[in-house]
Amino acid sequence: MTAAAISLRGVSKRYGAQQALTEIDLEIAEGEFFCLLGPSGCGKTTTLNLIGGFVAPTTGEILIREARVDRLPPHRRPVNTVFQSYALFPHMNVRDNVAFGLKMARVPKQEAGSRIGEALALVGLDQHGDRLPGQLSGGQQQRVAVARALVNRPAVLLLDEPLGALDLKLRKRLQVELAQIHRDVGTTFVYVTHDQEEAMAMATRIAVMNEGRVEQVGLPGEIYNRPRSRFVADFIGESNFLEGGSSNGSVLMIRPESVRISTEPRDGLRGRILQTSFLGNQTRVAVACEGVDAPVLASLFGRDQAGERDLKPDQEVTLWWEPDDAVLLPESHSPQEET
Repeated sequence: MTAAAISLRGVSKRYGAQQALTEIDLEIAEGEFFCLLGPSGCGKTTTLNLIGGFVAPTTGEILIREARVDRLPPHRRPVNTVFQSYALFPHMNVRDNVAFGLKMARVPKQEAGSRIGEALALVGLDQHGDRLPGQLSGGQQQRVAVARALVNRPAVLLLDEPLGALDLKLRKRLQVELAQIHRDVGTTFVYVTHDQEEAMAMATRIAVMNEGRVEQVGLPGEIYNRPRSRFVADFIGESNFLEGGSSNGSVLMIRPESVRISTEPRDGLRGRILQTSFLGNQTRVAVACEGVDAPVLASLFGRDQAGERDLKPDQEVTLWWEPDDAVLLPESHSPQEET
């Protein structure tokens, strides 16, 4: 990993009797698109606010580019934040919104003009500088907020669920645009979301959080294919859990796309089909298996999907999978084990 843009060392946050964030150690490398991912109340926004200086840590140190910042107010930290609400000034046009931070920093007019033009071009709004925010779509307003944050050339850009207010189709398009902007500018992005697909689509690394703890940090593929806890496996994508596989209470996890179905006798897990569902790009099959509480799900794609369309409810089948596709998970997990 390259030099750390952000280091959190033993950082925690308590509000009275409530422990919002248990002590965490986290390093985010220079130039990463790093996602803090988890359900509501897991501590991801608290972590972002600690980095941004909007709340003070109860314990620990926060460093940005090796300089300690946890005792500095937000305006003295080399960070900018993009919020879900965008927080644009409605009476100012796009150019003036983007220019606001430069004026506060007293950047010379000629340099400011050049930087504003660059920022607007970066987000594809160089032809919209004279428009008011109310004349823009939600996606365009979001891009103005990103341009305004980037024009000050911060060391770190913090993004607090900035796509949460947009419809699904626009969100997916802007995920691609944000990832491209990140590649173009090379600034360290720290992105908060509860949407695992969004995190998987954009992040270079992901920290999965739960109840104020970091459950696992890793590349998207590592998080998905080799989760370290049942929570991570369940939160990221869909999983089948087969319990009682060993004497220590471990659980076997298999993704639906790894489950194979055979109508011929063979070694494997015997079961009876409950339902088949054609979902366009896949056929989903739910199978009731003896000794397994929940139906086992199998996702069939491509050739497998075409070959198994004759599967019917109540049909007896055998389920199997490659050994490398199964992950043995402990019932309990010690957090803070980083990849």
